[in-house]
Amino acid sequence: MKKNILLLVLIIGFLMSSCAQNSDYVIKIKTNYGDMVAILYDETPKHKKNFIKLAEDKFYDSLLFHRVMKGFMIQGGDPDSKKAKPGQPLGMGGPGYTVDAEFNKNFFHKKGALAAARQPDAQNPTKASNGSQFYIVHGTVINPSDVENLKVDQLKFNEAFQKFIANPANKPTIDSLMFIYTAGDMSAYQKKMMSILPELEKQTGMKLTKEISEQQIQVYTTVGGAPHLDGDYTVFGEIIQGFEIIDRITSQTVDGNNRPMDDVVMTISVEKMSKSKITKEYGYVYKDIKK
Repeated sequence: MKKNILLLVLIIGFLMSSCAQNSDYVIKIKTNYGDMVAILYDETPKHKKNFIKLAEDKFYDSLLFHRVMKGFMIQGGDPDSKKAKPGQPLGMGGPGYTVDAEFNKNFFHKKGALAAARQPDAQNPTKASNGSQFYIVHGTVINPSDVENLKVDQLKFNEAFQKFIANPANKPTIDSLMFIYTAGDMSAYQKKMMSILPELEKQTGMKLTKEISEQQIQVYTTVGGAPHLDGDYTVFGEIIQGFEIIDRITSQTVDGNNRPMDDVVMTISVEKMSKSKITKEYGYVYKDIKK
């Protein structure tokens, strides 16, 4: 009898585990410009659990996408944005905690990527995420001729370049760059900047390039995105429906702080659904589900 009960418990446990593995959460982001649907990655469990909890607690309801930059991203989740007055600066609020960074080289800043905002490295060397603020990438399509630029770590390059400028011995190179820039030949300017990369690495001791996969190159040169953010901000999900809403929101007129002149208000809900149904309704294909 005891063996039968134990067997029944094991079977029930197996069935529950199987159901959990074959279901997921669908995130619905409703705005006054239309609705978006997203999924969150299991490989970033801390961010996924946190975002779902906040959504279920109605934390995001009536907050704004307070920072909108065409060709870059839309950002929201600041609790201070609820009922914010016109022109009120936003972007510093949060739930009072951070979430540990969860970088994964398989998740990058393609158009529609859902990622966590955070404080700059100087105040936040571990790159921990703000507990509630997130952004959705709009991005731009990279010209195939500029693929080599994708391999440059732009944040580190900018830091190294500032040190390069501060060295008086580099004045002839800086003057040359300024002459090309003033002439308006951006192609020549970009080539010149790339040509000094080895010297920047030599003088600063910094590695200014990063690895980039063929998948990233293919996506960034067709779908587009914001590759300069890769490896510095946690990407924990992606939009699977409603890409046109990102375009619509980024087309709005903004003020000097990139806040839309007309508020973009959000409401976020969560629905548990079988992975097969998600694939059928939204076309998102899970890697762990066999066809």
